[in-house]
Amino acid sequence: MSAGSPTPATAALAVRNFRRYLLGQLTSNIGTWMQRAAQDLLVLHITHNSGSAVGLVTALQFLPQTLFGLTGGALADRYPKRRLLLLTQTAMGLQSLLLGLLTVTGAVSLPSLYALAFALGTATAVDSPARNAYISELVTRERVATAVSLNSAQFNVARILGPALAGLTVAAFGAGPVFLLNAASYLAVLYGLITIRTEKPDDQVQPRPRRTRMRDAFHDITSTPNLLLPISLIAFVGTFGLNFQVTTSLMAMTVFHTGAAAFGYLAAAYALGSLIGAIHGARSGRSPSVRRLVTSTVVFGTLEAALGLMPGYGSFMALLIPTGFATVIVTTTANALTQLHADPRLRGRVMSVYFLVLLGGTPVGAPLVGLVSDALGARSTLILGGVVSALSALALSALITGRIQRRTRNTRAASASNSPLASAQPAGNRPADL
Repeated sequence: MSAGSPTPATAALAVRNFRRYLLGQLTSNIGTWMQRAAQDLLVLHITHNSGSAVGLVTALQFLPQTLFGLTGGALADRYPKRRLLLLTQTAMGLQSLLLGLLTVTGAVSLPSLYALAFALGTATAVDSPARNAYISELVTRERVATAVSLNSAQFNVARILGPALAGLTVAAFGAGPVFLLNAASYLAVLYGLITIRTEKPDDQVQPRPRRTRMRDAFHDITSTPNLLLPISLIAFVGTFGLNFQVTTSLMAMTVFHTGAAAFGYLAAAYALGSLIGAIHGARSGRSPSVRRLVTSTVVFGTLEAALGLMPGYGSFMALLIPTGFATVIVTTTANALTQLHADPRLRGRVMSVYFLVLLGGTPVGAPLVGLVSDALGARSTLILGGVVSALSALALSALITGRIQRRTRNTRAASASNSPLASAQPAGNRPADL
């Protein structure tokens, strides 16, 4: 690449619509991560450091992904994504506003936290597949992988700033102002969506299929190995490995016996590694591959298990940085593979399956983390999550690769037996296997 050539990242950012979308998401996500951290700290305060309560409120926030995530994908394929996002983002902002008002007035309780967490999850279940599939409508196909990495980068900038700001704000003013700030942050993403320019009206931006069904998306996934592997693998990683929202707060409070500010620093360290990984992916412009996904998942699982063995707060925080790096390589590679290999007519539905397994496993994983922590200690949750993630990568890779090889051999054998030239062609002149 010559000195004057734009990098893949700058080429994607040169697209006005994508740039506005990205800046709006960044502002809103900072507020979202502030709320997530403050919510966990508020639950721990109300329940006197109950890991099970933190796990339950997290599970309720992600349970709607299991219940309604596939419906969200169908809506994303059927209706204009921008219009759908305006509705979901407004609903999420109103949830934050209500939670903030309840907290500052002293009326918040554990049942109300549970109910509002479920309400937020319901809006997110519709929002996630539309928001991620929308990226493919803002940039050209060759820029999708870079756009996914940049979207991950803004997400991780927010994950660095959000928990750290939340920890300091909660320590100084309490959790209520954090929730109100998050409500205000949704104005940025709404402004970004409203000001996006399209050549066609929203109702003509995408086809509105009437005959496709959810089973068409499942058939697309099961018949396409480059879809089946990332979606299957992310199901295990999402359920057992990506529970850092719970495990980090438990390690901070129950193992290292620190406070809200120290928890914010741990979350920021993890997010810093994720940001570095996202920037690396965006700058390199490398096409996603199955080999990269499997390798990065094994590395991620090994690092997560090692986190459970760290003796002190400092070493734990230091190892969170490479763990965050590996995490974002896993998730962006899986996301990009899914978007690139999905049938465009079914992309919303396929992405809803992806987020169903990524986030829908949390209602199982988060309470399990809480129960394991209460029974065996917080360290055991990290070791278990890391081992399951690494082993699932190796096992699924072997199973699906073996399936591909068997299918390829059968296809070639059938073609060779049916070809009238097969027996007459000298072996040395046959095309080499790919």
